Amino acid sequence: MLRSNDTAKRSAEIVVAARELYEEKGLAHTSIQDITNHVGVTRSLFYHYFQNKDEVTAAVLDQYITDFLEALRRWHENQSQQSAEDSLPSMVKIMRQVLFEKNTFRLSLSAQENAALYLEFLNRFASQSAAYLVAHPIEDHTKYGLPSDHLYEAFYVLIVGLVSYLRTHPDADDEVLVDVVTRMLSADAAAVEEVA
Repeated sequence: MLRSNDTAKRSAEIVVAARELYEEKGLAHTSIQDITNHVGVTRSLFYHYFQNKDEVTAAVLDQYITDFLEALRRWHENQSQQSAEDSLPSMVKIMRQVLFEKNTFRLSLSAQENAALYLEFLNRFASQSAAYLVAHPIEDHTKYGLPSDHLYEAFYVLIVGLVSYLRTHPDADDEVLVDVVTRMLSADAAAVEEVA
């Protein structure tokens, strides 16, 4: 029987191998056999850790989201040194980097045959990012006046909209995106005031 540290280590090695192969060859062109050969394990050991390719792919998606959340954490830590005018543009740059970093896997996520996987990624990405933003309030941005009872939902919708727009309009000007985000956040605050 494998110890839990060994189990976690081997599982992580499989995920890293899958990610490397997905980025190199793409999702459709990577088989479980490719992954096991890359790691140096048997197929039966692969199935000890993951039920199928979809499960290891979900773990790879989680790694991408973790990478973004780490960038978001660094952005949040540096926020106190940025003015409100610089804060949103730096966030847009991070979003662009996450979405458009060139590798075969990210490109294959937008392929028609991977539409369900892309939607899963988008929903998980928005959910975890919104939860992070709720748990780590944006300093000096109270001018937006977002309603605290729907903060998660507001960020979720904003993130999904921004990602979708960027995917279909990759050349959109950063200033336009920042203006749209600012107006959306301000519109939420105005709507709350109107209801009250």
